[in-house]
Amino acid sequence: MQHIINSQHLQRPARKLAVLLSVVTATALPAISQHSPVPPFKGKVGKTIAETKIGNTVFNPVAPAGAPNIVYVLLDDVGFGASSAFGGLVETPTFDSLANNGLRYTNFHTTAICSPTRASLLTGRNHHSVNVNTVIDAAVDVPGHNGYIPFEKGTAAEILRENGYNTFAVGKWHVTPTPDLTPAGPFNRWPTGRGFDHFYGFMAGETDQYTPMLWENTQKIEPDLKGKHLTTALVDKAIEYIAGQKSAAPNKPFFLYLTPGATHGPHQVDRQWIDKYKGRFDAGWDKYREAVLARQKELGIVPKNVTLPVRNPGVKPWDSLSAIEKKVFARFFEAYAGFLTHTDYEVGRLVNYLKEIKQLDNTLIVLIIGDNGASKEGGLTGHAIGINEYIDGSVHTEKYEDRIAEIAKRYDEIGSAKSGPNYPAGWAQAANTPFRYLKQDANSEGGTRNPLIIFYPKGIKERGIRTQYSHVNSVTPTVLDIAGLTVPKVINGYQQDSLEGTSLAYTIANPAAPGRHHVQYYEISGARAIYQDGWKAQVYHQSGKSFALDKWELYNLNEDFNEQRDLAASQPAKLQQLQALFEEEAIKYNLYPLLGDTSARNFATLTKGPFDTRIQAILYPGVTQLPSRAAPSFYQHSFTLKAEVEITSASNEGVLLAAGGRFTGLTFYVQQGKLKVAHNNNGKLVYLESTQPLPTGKAILRYDLDYVPAKDLTDPAGTEALYINDVKVAERKITKADATILPYDEGVDVGRDNASPVSPQYQSPFVFTGILHRIIVDHRIKF
Repeated sequence: MQHIINSQHLQRPARKLAVLLSVVTATALPAISQHSPVPPFKGKVGKTIAETKIGNTVFNPVAPAGAPNIVYVLLDDVGFGASSAFGGLVETPTFDSLANNGLRYTNFHTTAICSPTRASLLTGRNHHSVNVNTVIDAAVDVPGHNGYIPFEKGTAAEILRENGYNTFAVGKWHVTPTPDLTPAGPFNRWPTGRGFDHFYGFMAGETDQYTPMLWENTQKIEPDLKGKHLTTALVDKAIEYIAGQKSAAPNKPFFLYLTPGATHGPHQVDRQWIDKYKGRFDAGWDKYREAVLARQKELGIVPKNVTLPVRNPGVKPWDSLSAIEKKVFARFFEAYAGFLTHTDYEVGRLVNYLKEIKQLDNTLIVLIIGDNGASKEGGLTGHAIGINEYIDGSVHTEKYEDRIAEIAKRYDEIGSAKSGPNYPAGWAQAANTPFRYLKQDANSEGGTRNPLIIFYPKGIKERGIRTQYSHVNSVTPTVLDIAGLTVPKVINGYQQDSLEGTSLAYTIANPAAPGRHHVQYYEISGARAIYQDGWKAQVYHQSGKSFALDKWELYNLNEDFNEQRDLAASQPAKLQQLQALFEEEAIKYNLYPLLGDTSARNFATLTKGPFDTRIQAILYPGVTQLPSRAAPSFYQHSFTLKAEVEITSASNEGVLLAAGGRFTGLTFYVQQGKLKVAHNNNGKLVYLESTQPLPTGKAILRYDLDYVPAKDLTDPAGTEALYINDVKVAERKITKADATILPYDEGVDVGRDNASPVSPQYQSPFVFTGILHRIIVDHRIKF
């Protein structure tokens, strides 16, 4: 029996029983619901095998003869004007080659931030249609925003697997609801639950390039990269998957979704790649913009009449900077450029491998150079380690000059495994040449316009530039169109909704073809816009401000390529027409409620995870790198950690619980017979140590943090204390920074500290050598 299930109806009481039966059947019989019904037997069954005619039944989908391999390469946080393929000064010879032997799309758009772009790319639909309104970590439990991609909206992997493809995802994922990232899952929205045969990569928005937080399929792994860069490891794994597949099924096509962490922060790469650019950006970001614009005009990437817009707010003229500012800022961009060129090299290794095994001619490669505009997350100064701004808007009391001086002390480390850098906003705008504004600014071309390259030697003989408007929701429809594939009516028992993007296949043979993608909305955290046939109405929204203060702007992109002439005052009727169109799209695709009118999103509104409503959590040794939203929270509230241990020797030591890594976090550990806790606040360490040694035998080792809300990170914010068998053995006052525990990049470990150590007093993994039975986490907070 075939079951058609609508996941949007799962909460409707009237259908509860029917849906429950459908779910049970689909879950119990995955082989039956995996594909279309089992095909009929066409042989003849006899009483003996000699009397039987074998049916030669084909049980699995078979791709059309000659169907191409398909490769999506999606980079991260790369601006429009970074890669040399689109006029940038960062050398990307592989991208240049793909572009020169394929098609460049110069009017292609993303959503302005990572998770929504990825959800839209994978599904061929608008990001609110698939419930991914912003980064998946900040999903809110309302329709269009909850982070759970409906099964009626199949992914490219699910579609292609039903068309007879093997499917591999390698790299950054970031579209599984973060509450589901536990060892217990559920795993149905992990990569292998959404159509991929294999997955190797990281689930969060970023990870360290040398001590990454990795999974293979659904298993947390602790690979020793032995100094190897993550992008290299990812391409190695992609080649491994392809090699195995082509050995076993040489005529079967594959789909590879390759999404390295580059060039999202941290900008880390081997020194040789950074030094390649030594001194090449000393002229600064203003001269960079001028040079890139000239190259873009020469290549035909932008119209000849385009001029540079004014600098983004807060960005200083390069010539006004001090010598020390120029030195450290140039080094930031050298690291970034080295990171991007290294990524190009690694993609080149994959391309060369496909050529070596004679698969390249029949491989359709879609290269998207950035999932949004260049990143503003480095702030005005950039940062050498840790994070620049806290998510709750806490005030930095450190002066601008002091921050520059602190960064200068780490000059030689910038870009290395010892650093966690992101460049300053001046370089972000330069990398976005010729646009204003940046990642997250969904209202702007600077936030949403990214380079697109389509390369397919066997199927696309045309070359050159295409200028038709397009959006990331159109990539999968385009690929299916070019490859001659279809979307099944039913995937895994779920009736499929229609795709929402517009295929670009019509542009291949006709560069002058009129555009077919007429209307597109944008919205991220209140920044919003509506596009219609070259006209665009948009609103820049400042987080924490009332939406009533927002001011709409109007641009004619047909004549004003990079949004420099606001026509709102002179053409109010056109603005009103587009505002009305935005309202229609907002209702149609579940854009409301808009988020961004408060500086901090209320925790109570977030989609709930397994620990989010539990006052107490019990964690056992073996738990490793639980992602922050799928682990107990230690962020700015009072809590207690109790470790039930047996001290078998005075030499016992090791980590009891660690949250985070070398750039930020908390660690609770035993060393040299003493109970300790350490806070790592962006690389600044603060310690508390017991005044007496640990006794042998059974013991309860306890840590209490009593938090008092404060405004600034340096303000007093309560106390912390250590206890051995209920006897207080240490206490001190804490600041708000001490209570701002954000283990985003490395998660929570029990009985060890994997990846990088929170404290430099020990080396990872620093496994506890006594007997640790369990950790009890008690939250003193109302959920």
